[in-house]
Amino acid sequence: MHFRVIFRILGILLMLFSLTLLPPAGLALLFQDGAWPAFLSAFLITIFCGLACWLPTHNDKADLRTRDGFLIVTLFWTVLGLFGSIPFLMSEGMQMTFTDALFESISGLTTTGATVLSGLDDLPKSILYYRQQLQWLGGMGIVAIAVAILPMLGIGGMQLYKAESPGPVKDNKLLPRVTETAKALLFVYVSLTVLCAGAYYFAGMDAFDAITHSYSTVAIGGFSTHDDSIGYFQNPAIELIAVFFMIISGINFALHFLALRSRSLKSYWPDTELKFYLFLLFSISLITIFVLIASGTYPVNEAILKGLFEVVSISTTTGFSSADFSSWPNFLPFLLFYMAIIGSCAGSTGGGMKVIRIVLIIKQGFRELERLIHPNAVIPIKLGSNKVPDRVMESVWGFFSVYVMAYMFMLLALLATGLDITTAFTAVGASINNLGPGLGEVSETYGNMPVSSKWVLCLGMLLGRLEVFTLLVLLTPNFWRD
Repeated sequence: MHFRVIFRILGILLMLFSLTLLPPAGLALLFQDGAWPAFLSAFLITIFCGLACWLPTHNDKADLRTRDGFLIVTLFWTVLGLFGSIPFLMSEGMQMTFTDALFESISGLTTTGATVLSGLDDLPKSILYYRQQLQWLGGMGIVAIAVAILPMLGIGGMQLYKAESPGPVKDNKLLPRVTETAKALLFVYVSLTVLCAGAYYFAGMDAFDAITHSYSTVAIGGFSTHDDSIGYFQNPAIELIAVFFMIISGINFALHFLALRSRSLKSYWPDTELKFYLFLLFSISLITIFVLIASGTYPVNEAILKGLFEVVSISTTTGFSSADFSSWPNFLPFLLFYMAIIGSCAGSTGGGMKVIRIVLIIKQGFRELERLIHPNAVIPIKLGSNKVPDRVMESVWGFFSVYVMAYMFMLLALLATGLDITTAFTAVGASINNLGPGLGEVSETYGNMPVSSKWVLCLGMLLGRLEVFTLLVLLTPNFWRD
């Protein structure tokens, strides 16, 4: 383990993160909301700590190994969550405890969207912007920036890319060099953000809301500058724009890049994961709309709009709301929540188990049924025309088993704090799937939860963002052996 190199990289990353504290500081001065000292102090503390890590080790150079990449990525998200909490702690009028500030910071960076805050409409604009910016950086920006910039500083980035990138197959690169890959992903990410902001603005949002909501939409984060989320605007055009960009952002960004490079949509059609993702959104939307109309919850037009919006928002793990889905009739709240467990596509900014894993698990299930009839048959699992290696299937089932065990462990931990089963079950699911809103006591805010529960959920958010294995592998004895 190259600890000195790891400290050097952490120092560089902290210094880069400190620069992101300057825009909200500038906004605080522009809006004169009194929060600029908190951001300036956070900037100075973060850059000083970054320098303290970097200066003693800046001459240490070595190639990163895969284990180094896992440790750096895990430390990075943990340390960033810690330093990201400083503005919340130091801002006058916020009066947040350390636990609440850390929870809000980790929720933002992991694009979970769970919040302990209420009264958002009355908060300083710079704080509101900062929360949205955390989600935008966490969605895809931080690691992509890291692997794009670190090679220029003599640091190989592929190990970071493998450790952070989602999905069962982690070795595919869009371009020959990881730096070019990161730049390509960033270009797509920034382009979608700009387009989303422009669409929101022309649909009726002011410039501030358009920019900040584009951050959390493309990042599939779900933070809003208003307590009523997207429902605050009471604008069908805005809701439909949000639906479009949530769906787009839930698709593998590699497909977006390939379509952009070839200037053709043909790269989308053969993708099995994308077709199943769209099929799920379409079919669950139809079921939801039908139940809402049949139960008389809304008139037809309103049922179509709100049903579609909430299905897409929850299924992609964004967490925006235009209605209180937790109060919907029959099985709908749990149906939508189960969709969040499936989540978005691999390679997207969304959370959940990822659609590709669900596809492979289903295919494996059907293969086992066929083997009962034909025990000696050789039945390969295919995605399109490509055979899926057994190693990938083992990885998928390994992920699923560890995911379930982690879920059950955290569920028991929350139940031990005195929460009811609905609140505990959905709070864990909302954190480990990076969704945000749950059911029961956490349908709107997590502010009233016990302190111990918030720490458990912070672990859940990190597990979800790092796709379980990246974090848990650090707990195995073999990881630390040379």
